[in-house]
Amino acid sequence: MTREPRPSFGAAQRPAFVAALERETFDVLIIGGGIVGTGIARDAAMRGLRVALVEQNDFASGTSSRSSRLVHGGIRYLEHGQLHLVFEASQERRTLMRIAPHIVRPLQFLWPVFDGARIPKWKLRAALTIYDALALFRNVAPHRALGAAAVTRLEPALRHAGLRGGATYFDASTDDARLTLLNARAAHHAGAVVASRVRVDGLLLGDAVRGARAHDTIGNRSFDISARVVVNATGPWSDVIRRFAEPNAKESVRGTKGVHLSLPAERVGNAGALTLLSPIDGRVFFVLPSGATTIVGTTDTDYDGAPEAVCATPADIAYLLESANAYFSAARLTADDVIAAWAGIRPLIGGDPRHPDALSREHAVTTTAPGLITVSGGKLTTYRLMARDTVNAVQRSLGRPVREAATGSVPLPGGDIALDAQLNVAAQRTGSHVVAAHLINRYGAEWAAVWALAEADAALALPLAPPLPHVRAEIAWAVTHEMALSLGDALIRRLSLAWQLADHGAALAESIAEDYGWTAANVAEYARDTTAMFGRSSPVAVTPSRES
Repeated sequence: MTREPRPSFGAAQRPAFVAALERETFDVLIIGGGIVGTGIARDAAMRGLRVALVEQNDFASGTSSRSSRLVHGGIRYLEHGQLHLVFEASQERRTLMRIAPHIVRPLQFLWPVFDGARIPKWKLRAALTIYDALALFRNVAPHRALGAAAVTRLEPALRHAGLRGGATYFDASTDDARLTLLNARAAHHAGAVVASRVRVDGLLLGDAVRGARAHDTIGNRSFDISARVVVNATGPWSDVIRRFAEPNAKESVRGTKGVHLSLPAERVGNAGALTLLSPIDGRVFFVLPSGATTIVGTTDTDYDGAPEAVCATPADIAYLLESANAYFSAARLTADDVIAAWAGIRPLIGGDPRHPDALSREHAVTTTAPGLITVSGGKLTTYRLMARDTVNAVQRSLGRPVREAATGSVPLPGGDIALDAQLNVAAQRTGSHVVAAHLINRYGAEWAAVWALAEADAALALPLAPPLPHVRAEIAWAVTHEMALSLGDALIRRLSLAWQLADHGAALAESIAEDYGWTAANVAEYARDTTAMFGRSSPVAVTPSRES
């Protein structure tokens, strides 16, 4: 079957996108290029609205690239009685595995139970039965109760002392930054004008909000964007945008800080994904496989500082390392083992700051000023529902009938693929099962287009960072098809290499910059960004950029 060519979404097209922002009048302007903003743009464009989206930095450069990288029903929410949220999230997990099977993949979790655990075996089995029921028993597989010996067979390095048994259950893993990018590309393919590195400095005010004052940070020029409705999808920065219209507006979101560590998988010793209870405070945390690394997280603490100042503190690092060492005692993990530590803010709605883990992950869509719609709260897994509800509000504000789009059945870019059927084909073309699996699991049906770049130029078939399976063609694809405008865009969010390498890609930066015309100043900028994010001089500092 011949596919219709899709409009390009590369660095070369960006000037035309910025010109369109200034030239046209849009039905809706979306501020914020995270998972929610890009999801809204896709939904609105699929409904036939004329859509613009702007992001101050790169897509997913803030909260949306700093999650646990899970699409999950949220089993820990059962403790707080949030059954509706678990039901919604479970259905969304199934939907996302269907429309983006290449990056939303089933992941089996093991939940071991030890003597004196806050959640004993009987309670865990009851919770998992409810969890399966809320998924309408249509998860990948039902949970399975295990004895101690079976748990040890699955996780030989797990502590044996006090082990009583456990259970397995299924959720799904994802690449949060790439999921966001796929939604941005899908919005563009549906007709939206989508541009990164465009900052909003104010709103155009009259009898209602009628657009925004924007600044192109690459071209260093300001201009107005006209729109009939503006959507504020900036997460932790929502109140900043709201106050452009209402300077005295009270705070509407409360942030909680989530911290994660990336550690060498061989140092941790886990075989798969685990759900564990911290011996420090009894909170749930995860140990997650991620290629050559293991992710440990997350924390959930109240945060009332500036979103751009959030960081993983030494206390956060110590908490996660002590929690992991309690279960993998032979690892004896220390701060020296940390490849990367990152912090993000969950923009939640209200609640008691003394119990941040109990705050609701529900979302709210409100008209916060005439012509300004703000979406708050929620979680990555339910972003598509947040988008649906927001675009419903946009259509009502425009005085148009609400007609929902088929966002749950139309695949995201690369999602129209039978993964197993393509693996042998890809292995034959690339000459490597490892490279083939890597390309298919990142690009889905677009793997062949990525590899075609390598077939046209043998230099692009070379590995980027052996023994990791990434190839140089992926950088070319990121620039020409994924709007990578800097080294950080490419190595941090498109390829995720910076999270996996001990030097965070520093050894690659200069040669890649030479190939794509990035300057020495951009190489220096990348060094500053990775130092701030992953902490070369201060291994726990993490400063996310603003998504707006």
